[in-house]
Amino acid sequence: MAIIAVGGSTRGAGKTTLVCGLIAALAEFRWVAVKISTDEHGLPKPIWEEKQPGWGSDTARYLSAGASRAFLASAAVGAHSDEPDLPALLDELWPHFGRGTNFIFESNSIAHHVRADVCLMIHAIPGRELPLPERKPSFVAAVGLADAMVALAQQDEVMPDGLCLLGQEPKPIFHLADLGRISPPLLAWLRPLLDPSPHS
Repeated sequence: MAIIAVGGSTRGAGKTTLVCGLIAALAEFRWVAVKISTDEHGLPKPIWEEKQPGWGSDTARYLSAGASRAFLASAAVGAHSDEPDLPALLDELWPHFGRGTNFIFESNSIAHHVRADVCLMIHAIPGRELPLPERKPSFVAAVGLADAMVALAQQDEVMPDGLCLLGQEPKPIFHLADLGRISPPLLAWLRPLLDPSPHS
């Protein structure tokens, strides 16, 4: 079983594009892709499965990229907290899948609730700093759990010790010319971190 979590600093940072790039680049894992949102989306139930690939929604894009299944999960926000109630949502999600299912989640908060093999956070600028006042609070909380940062840049390259947080080992920042095309260095870094026996 392999789990990847993908988050981002702001709305529109490119999380879905990166998820689709990972699904396509690691196609042998036959990912179950889950977008977690706190928006209602008019869903009749908290977990909705996408059935048609296409470009009209994020979940349809997952299927077009090669995901075996794709879900939109709407997590309720608690009355006394800005954080989504992910434990309750995950309790409803897990029973639908067998052992060995490989998941890729699009969510900032999910890294606090599942033991991801890899947690990637999209950095809005291709540098070491985290200067953006408009960045999501959920991103700030998740950066410490990230294994690496990803940033859209003019060309593919790697800053091996790009992000240094107090009390932690330096984290690499992978620059991608296209978030939907996983660079060879990022792919080479990812593979050893994932379960070597993907679900078939």
